[in-house]
Amino acid sequence: MREIVFDTETTGFKPEDGHRIVEIGAVELINMLPTGREFHVYVNPEREVPQPAFQVHGLNQAFLSKHPVFRVHAQAMLEFFGNSPLIAHNASFDLRFLNYELKILGLPELSNPIIDTLSIARTKFPGSPASLDALTKRFNISGYSRDKHGALLDSQILADVYLQLKGGRQSSFLNTEKQHEDHTATINTLQPQFAPRRDARPFPASKQEERDHAEMCAQIEATGTPPVWHN
Repeated sequence: MREIVFDTETTGFKPEDGHRIVEIGAVELINMLPTGREFHVYVNPEREVPQPAFQVHGLNQAFLSKHPVFRVHAQAMLEFFGNSPLIAHNASFDLRFLNYELKILGLPELSNPIIDTLSIARTKFPGSPASLDALTKRFNISGYSRDKHGALLDSQILADVYLQLKGGRQSSFLNTEKQHEDHTATINTLQPQFAPRRDARPFPASKQEERDHAEMCAQIEATGTPPVWHN
């Protein structure tokens, strides 16, 4: 199953107040595991970045002004998303901004199925902190250097968090061919316990073999036990 984990960084909290997207990151999952395919762009918001937002993601207008505006990235983003379910942490926030940007371009809103990991975490761990940082600590997820928020980095982290929220790295997520090889190897280690498989005989039984067989069947029918053969 294909799913897309995504995240955005913005200049503020509400697009209705004139705030815009400054970064989009997305990670492709197949059966809840990253495939290595990613989508990542910086977006020129065509406005200044307030200091509180800069403190969160570290992206200022001097840097962002060198990058294309959203309409340049829109089609590539939509193609990467496709019709796959979209996974985000506090998904309503990111969707509000993306749909606002799409509306400006006269494009339809996203209609993909939405999975909100924040809602999953709150249901799974009621009363506990459910931020991305808190879940990373809860699941002992490491290997990421994260001083600031970043759309792609947060998507990569969220992909790991999502896997843990859904039950962890189950054997069913492993490469099926490898599983088959391991299973076959296990069976092969057991085979010496059993008689080896023989192909069908390419020639009919001899007359003596037919007589021996008939004698054995008669003794079994009479006594309930087969005869003892001596070489």
